[in-house]
Parts: sequence; structure tokens; C-alpha cells
Amino acid sequence: MNVRNLLSQLARSELGMGIVRGLVIGVLIVGGWRFFSVPPAHESAAVPAVSAASATGAERTLAQSNHWTPNARTLAAYERLSPDARELVGWIVTTGDAAGTAFVIVDKKEAMVHVFDAAAQWRGSSPVLLGGAIGDDTVSGIGNRAIADVLPEERTTPAGRFVGERGHNARGEDVVWVDYDAAVSMHRVITSNPAERRLERLATPTPADNRISYGCINVPVAFYEAYIRPTFAEQHALVYILPETRTLAEVFGLGRTVARNATSQ
Repeated sequence: MNVRNLLSQLARSELGMGIVRGLVIGVLIVGGWRFFSVPPAHESAAVPAVSAASATGAERTLAQSNHWTPNARTLAAYERLSPDARELVGWIVTTGDAAGTAFVIVDKKEAMVHVFDAAAQWRGSSPVLLGGAIGDDTVSGIGNRAIADVLPEERTTPAGRFVGERGHNARGEDVVWVDYDAAVSMHRVITSNPAERRLERLATPTPADNRISYGCINVPVAFYEAYIRPTFAEQHALVYILPETRTLAEVFGLGRTVARNATSQ
């Protein structure tokens, strides 16, 4: 059995009980940085707004550098990003690397996912579960290897810029393929093995216990349905996975001029 088939079997029970449990996770930790998102348009914003006038000098520079006009909620979210995530957002908007498409940033050190629309406005953020091993690369051919041959130290979530695409696993559940050849996808949190305590890991205020998967990005069900699934529903979107053992310059080429289509890698 290869990794991709194992993941599809594990996910089988997710749609049945995971939706309810995912909603519970949202209720338990809503309102904090570990889970906050944009409410529907007819609801008032729950995150305190930060006016453009009160934005920091770094934010004003970022906004002016590429005629990017972040709204108040985006400014508030931007303040709360990790330094690496903040730097990457700045690079994306100043170079036009996303080429007018929506994008997702996965911050491995913080075990967080941040969703931005095609105008680089923040949509929502959530804790995630990641590969159990620390590292920024995948073993060649790992997606086709027998699961018994995948060593614990090989269960990494790769860093880099990926063109995410909605697809289906062997069981027919929809997922977002990040690196199909390496069997790395973004999907609803898998809860078929209670001993792994995946929902409890998502609910804790620390990222220290969020490393449990074979490399895939496990997302709370409610957040997946509200933000991840719609982002990839009709077109490709970019997935930027921040490194944890290398620098942003090494992985993304920060400091270099970018001129490419959103679908290029």
C-alpha cells in the first residue's frame, strides 16, 4: 500500500464525524490567533480593525510599494503573522509573484495556514497539523513507496511554492493536491486513529504538538469547508510553504525579480 492510498483510507471516516468535531474545535478556540477568520459579508467583523492611519511604518511601506491597498482586517492580520510569513507576504505583493491569483501560506514553525484572496486581502487563518518530521524536502519517489518503507524521519512537509489544485483521492474525497508526486495534499483533518489525538492537537495553544501526519496538511473541517475548498474550487491557487531548516531566500529566491505566471513553479 502506498502513502496516497493510506491517506485515502484514513480519511474515510472524516466526513461522518469530522464535521461535527471540526466545528467543536472552532468553537473552542475561536477569537484567538490560533483560529480566526473572516465572517460572512452580512456579519460584522469580529477582529479589531486597524485603520490605515494607525498602521506601522513597515505596513505603510508595504502598502505603497506595489500599490497594494490592504483593508483594515488584512492590516490587523498582517500584524499578527510571524516575521517569516510577514516577509513573504511583502515579497508576494511587491513582486507580483502570485500573478493575481489567490494564495495560501503554510507557516510550519507556527503550524498555521493563512488564506489570501486574489487581491492579497486576508481571508482567514487556522492551526493545522503537519508532517511528523522536521525538514523542507521530500524523499524522491516517496509517494509510490510502501507505507512500511516510509521512515519517521521521512515524514516531512516540503517547503516551497506550489500550484495547488483541487482533486480527489482514491476514495473519491476532495483534497487539494500540493505535490501530487510526493503524495502531499491539504485535506480535512483525519480522525480515524483516536490515539493520535489530532483534534486535541489542533485545539492546544502551542504548535509544539502539531507534527503528526505523513507530510500532508490537515485542516480543521469547518475551516476547510469555509476557506480552503472555495479557494481552490474553480481555479488553481498558490500554496507557499515556509521553510523551517532553510532561509526564505534559499526556498523562494527573495531578493530576485519575479516575472512568471501564477501556474509556473
